[in-house]
Amino acid sequence: MPAVLAVAALLLAAGCSSGGGHFPLAPGRTASPGTAAGASPSGRVADPAPPAKGSVKVLRTVAEGLRTPWGLAPLPGGGLLVSSRDDGTIVRIDEKTGRTTVLGKVSGVAPAGEGGLLGIALSPDYAADHMVYAYFTSASDNRIARMLYDERKPAGEQLGAPDTVFKGIPKGTVHNGGRIAFGPDGMLYAGTGESGTRGLAQDKKSLGGKILRLTPEGEPAPGNPFPGSPVYSYGHRNVQGLAWDDRQRLFASEFGQDTWDELNAIKPGGNYGWPQAEGRSSDAALQNPMAQWHTDDASPSGIAYVKGVIWMAGLKGQRLWRIPLRGTETSAAPQPFLTGTYGRLRTVVAAGGDRVWLVTSNTDGRGHPKQGDDRVLEAQVR
Repeated sequence: MPAVLAVAALLLAAGCSSGGGHFPLAPGRTASPGTAAGASPSGRVADPAPPAKGSVKVLRTVAEGLRTPWGLAPLPGGGLLVSSRDDGTIVRIDEKTGRTTVLGKVSGVAPAGEGGLLGIALSPDYAADHMVYAYFTSASDNRIARMLYDERKPAGEQLGAPDTVFKGIPKGTVHNGGRIAFGPDGMLYAGTGESGTRGLAQDKKSLGGKILRLTPEGEPAPGNPFPGSPVYSYGHRNVQGLAWDDRQRLFASEFGQDTWDELNAIKPGGNYGWPQAEGRSSDAALQNPMAQWHTDDASPSGIAYVKGVIWMAGLKGQRLWRIPLRGTETSAAPQPFLTGTYGRLRTVVAAGGDRVWLVTSNTDGRGHPKQGDDRVLEAQVR
């Protein structure tokens, strides 16, 4: 227990961010001149803090026997889409019965090491266009493509041919990033890794070690901090978690090397330090993490925001972290849950109300699979 208390103290000390800027305004929203989205006219963000202590209760196993699951996207009419990193397939899970149906295989996926079929997301106009977006490793790079999901076709043939909307993200045996998500502004965000080539993270002309902001068609999004560039923030080592709070502020989780993993509040144009800094730094030009963990305790992948709290899935740490927020700072020491119970945790997605979907990652070559792995779980979080 003393080690846990020491980590908690470190996390409290890391609770203040030097960056944490606001997310661009969503279409139709306005703000007073000089006022960021989600701020009061005085510029002070009035955010009530959630309870300092919380709880996690796993309600059920939704599905099991999955191979290298990575991304999860809930369908608006019910059902969960889950990607398989190594098989290059997307399956649909009936969340009531646990039945899985293979939609199809994504052509062009070349799995190796940490690469393969990674994050998936639904089009913001999914009800009209039925498009599924996927981030995957090809023979030459990491890229983002979209595919038509046609439920009327036979199982295994329901995915249309990939339409590549963005390519050229560096690939590597490690550090491929891979999380994609549509933000409240309707733009597509992608977390990338520096592919093991450390210098790429600071090179603003490189797509590696970045958070990218794109239109749904794959063009640099309007209002990006570097005109004509898809780069939204840089100086990242390997970003695999993206989530927004209810004031449209973006948060991202990031793998450290040997010392500190990070949770960051993302400021447009911000430099998050890698490889000059791992964790907090005294360099005023770099954005400090709002919280940091020893790498054995986290190795964070997916994150989700639920009622004032960021929930962060840990791979090596084999636990689910609860990080209560006040604005872009932590309001209390993060708490670990489910430590070692389900092994490596890859993805956490808000499921409505006080529930989340959790995806384990024990068949990825670094875990120790048990009977039934890998799984999708439904949990109640508070």
